Amino acid sequence: MTQPSRDLEPVHSARDLYGVELRRQRRLIGLSLDRMSDIVNYSKTHLHGVETGERLPLPPLSEKLDVAFGTGELFQGLWGAVKREYTPRRFDHCLELEARAVRIQEFGASLIPGLLQTEAYMRALFTAGEPGMNSREIDGLVADRLGRQEILRRDCPPDFWWIIGEAALRQAVGGPTVMSGQLAALLPLVNTGHTTIQVSPFEADACALMSGTLILLTLPDNSITMYQEGAGYGESIDDREAVTRHVREYDLKKACALSPLESAALIETMLEKYEPCESPGT
Repeated sequence: MTQPSRDLEPVHSARDLYGVELRRQRRLIGLSLDRMSDIVNYSKTHLHGVETGERLPLPPLSEKLDVAFGTGELFQGLWGAVKREYTPRRFDHCLELEARAVRIQEFGASLIPGLLQTEAYMRALFTAGEPGMNSREIDGLVADRLGRQEILRRDCPPDFWWIIGEAALRQAVGGPTVMSGQLAALLPLVNTGHTTIQVSPFEADACALMSGTLILLTLPDNSITMYQEGAGYGESIDDREAVTRHVREYDLKKACALSPLESAALIETMLEKYEPCESPGT
């Protein structure tokens, strides 16, 4: 039996406000959910879920709605408010700088960096890491992270450089199928005009970065702010001495990591381990 929709609270929830406004705009021009689905190329089920506050408006729905309704950037603005509801406050400053950065460098010791994660990997990570969260809250975190990845598809994206610890390739987050999809998604980005991925192998020496995540954000004025994160904490730092020290540590890690070509080979080797073998006789 279908559960009744909950009462929306647009005054207290950006997510609910988004749903209320979507339904209002749709009804203003007399569109059914079926017709709306055809126009924006999202399923009727997804659109109904957004209107009732049960689902998040995954990108790029907001842009499509603004075009369909002629509402300027109304839904894009509401989406920004929805994302902020699901973003840890300590990460807010990093997100603001990330949006303006001309170069983004990141080291992840044991997890695939957020900008590179597939939706399935994210969901498995949040489900395991936040056992007290319900599916609605996890949907919010996933949508937030997917929204961040829009930066990769800009007409003029920043220069990206990721160093990923070998442990991140071997930790089977979500199981073999999820990891197979995740590693396959890394390969096209290993060495392009604006993306570089290197793997730091187990054979590399210990370093100050190995305990967590480091993000270096270079802004248009060439200033650099770093965001450092570990279990239960995260902070943005722009102190010149500290940033200079961490930039040097990152450069050393880069020099000791596998080349992009070698990194791709290792990723492909790990991918073969996760891909299911064909059954005998098939």
